[in-house]
Amino acid sequence: MRIFIVEDEKLAADRLAKMLLQLESTAEVVATAPSVRKAVELLKLKPQLDLIFMDIQLADGLSFEIFEQVPVEVPIVFTTAYDAYAIKAFKVNSIDYLLKPIDEDELAAALEKFRKLNRQSTAATPQLGALEQAMQLLNDSKNYKSRFIVKVGDHLHTIPIEDVDYFYSFEKATFLQCSSGKRFAIDYIMEQLEQLVDPQHFFRVNRGYLISLKAIKDIVAWSNSRLKLELRQAAKEDVVVSREKVQAFKAWLDR
Repeated sequence: MRIFIVEDEKLAADRLAKMLLQLESTAEVVATAPSVRKAVELLKLKPQLDLIFMDIQLADGLSFEIFEQVPVEVPIVFTTAYDAYAIKAFKVNSIDYLLKPIDEDELAAALEKFRKLNRQSTAATPQLGALEQAMQLLNDSKNYKSRFIVKVGDHLHTIPIEDVDYFYSFEKATFLQCSSGKRFAIDYIMEQLEQLVDPQHFFRVNRGYLISLKAIKDIVAWSNSRLKLELRQAAKEDVVVSREKVQAFKAWLDR
């Protein structure tokens, strides 16, 4: 079992590798990577891998950004320090997840799940990778948020997702911008929102903005191969698609 560990904390990576070797005598940790950039560099070399353990939050971003830059056909077990609510949202992206600090029994169960899925994949549909099959099954039951609760004074109001133009971060807080022009502070971080809203309709163009397709009025070529967005509800600053997301953004527009 050839394993790739993507983890930005060396002690955590070393501990995971040690646990894997204790639980699986045939395991071999062939590589580790501490960042999105390093993981992409290695995966582009197309190494022979059987399983990837991947932390969600890395030194230079979220591990989900890896999939925007390189095809990943290897089954993945995500590791995360998020609470149970966030884990439920992330689960669709993996065959399993482990809450940090990783428990040995849960790690053993994840390895067994991988073995079973791998056997079923080989026997039933060898043309599909185990990760693809798992994502197909899980995506069938995925429910995205249809509304958000916001507080106005002593009152609570609900905002339908159809009325949201974009989400943005400002001074360590997160805001929801409505198509009506109103904006509200909400109790989510951008990483959570990215998993809670339908990716068919929302795209995270950079670290600070998660944009609805219907909110985009115009797209202009910008410096350093980037794109600048004109939104129907003007933002507090220029909203620019980061260079590393431009290709994925164009593909999203062209669906």
